[in-house]
Amino acid sequence: MEKNTSKFDKVMGSWDILVIAFGAMIGWGWVINSGDWIQTAGFMGSILAFVIGGAMVVFVGFTYAELTSAMPQCGGEHVFSYRAMGSTGSFICTWAIILAYVATAAFEATALPTVITYLFPNFNQIYLYTIAGRDIYLTTILLGSVMAVFITAINIAGAKTAAILQTVLTAVIAIAGILLMVASGVSGDSANITEQFWNAGTGSTVSSVFKVACMTPFLFVGFDVIPQAAEEINVPYKKIGRIMLFSIIMAIVWYLLIVFAVCYVMPESAMVAEMESQTGLVTAKAMELAFHSPMMGKVLIIGGLCGIVTSWNSFLMGGSRAMYSMGESRMLPEKFGELGKRKTPVAALLLCGAACVIAPFFGRGILVWLVDAASFGCVVAYLFVSISYCILRKKEPEMERPYKVKGGMAVGVIAVCLTGFMTSLYIIPSKFSSALIWQEWVVVGAWIILGVIFYFYSRKKYGKEFGRDIMIELDENLK
Repeated sequence: MEKNTSKFDKVMGSWDILVIAFGAMIGWGWVINSGDWIQTAGFMGSILAFVIGGAMVVFVGFTYAELTSAMPQCGGEHVFSYRAMGSTGSFICTWAIILAYVATAAFEATALPTVITYLFPNFNQIYLYTIAGRDIYLTTILLGSVMAVFITAINIAGAKTAAILQTVLTAVIAIAGILLMVASGVSGDSANITEQFWNAGTGSTVSSVFKVACMTPFLFVGFDVIPQAAEEINVPYKKIGRIMLFSIIMAIVWYLLIVFAVCYVMPESAMVAEMESQTGLVTAKAMELAFHSPMMGKVLIIGGLCGIVTSWNSFLMGGSRAMYSMGESRMLPEKFGELGKRKTPVAALLLCGAACVIAPFFGRGILVWLVDAASFGCVVAYLFVSISYCILRKKEPEMERPYKVKGGMAVGVIAVCLTGFMTSLYIIPSKFSSALIWQEWVVVGAWIILGVIFYFYSRKKYGKEFGRDIMIELDENLK
């Protein structure tokens, strides 16, 4: 076992980590997916779905809060699961959360041209080919790929640079969303909610609720970036846990208010018409109706554009730190466990950035595949962290825990049950589930195969060094 001082600079304060987590969670999904939620499960079904998904994330958040305060080390899930389960369990857990981060970042690279097309309808130029029924144009590939290079460069420049960008863009998102909520309250009509109170989509009411609930892990992923960057945070360890939980509550309230605002101001007929249009951006249409101005729809889209960048920025940060921790533990090639001149994991950032550069070549047709693959990786990692919490509560009851969850083992057991149930919904086909389709299993399967290759390669190359435990001296001033 090695025990060293941290190699990172502590450059992020309370506000930085709050906007990194919250900005990642609200992102772009509330702009592009609200019509899908409401058409699938209706107003009340969508509300219940977010309550179910939010409850899972809150209980998982409790386990993260305690474990992060006890082990505030780069890698988050990697560190927690290693201490509880050893190297193999840690590899599976960390590889799963990296899938969530990389797939979500790739989603943002692919979604960005969709926003620009809404703002500039003639943006799509020079047709190349078609994938999954969606035409691919040279201009959309160039935009997504160039932006991927830019966001990667920002992250290589340093965590503080990325945090400043996050603060500015999250403020723009918040303003756009709040404008929608306030204007909807003034211009809306409760009759709009009544006519779409329940929808059953293509199945029963209960199954429709769970189908929307299955979308929520993708939307709430982001608070877990905080433990990934724990060594770069200059905040008392106990306070880190509280900020993490606060960011989750803020995100849950945000999504509930968005569902209310859209349903309150938008008649069902208008929603159906918008969903059948080329863009299908129901939230933007709701903004137009609330203000009686097409221009305000574009204002909301600009907020959504900022949301793409905030999520993208956060998940590059989280994914690269997770890879760094695996490289430092020799579970990945050691190059990933090295820092550049700006104290950022350059090799890991370049690999995550490369996935984002490639994603636009596959077009908008792969968006839903990436969403579900990311959600699956997310809930698997959450399940492993919840189990790790329970194991460490039993195995190391005397561990110093600056933020200690009052519910103790009961909180962990509930988190395990909720995440286990949610994981099963992606695997087992049933009328209540939203099991992965074959294209999504291709994405997940390719990631699993890549993980198996790295696992056995690293085991063979590093031998006893594989899964080495590098403990970091905690900062006495932050305890």
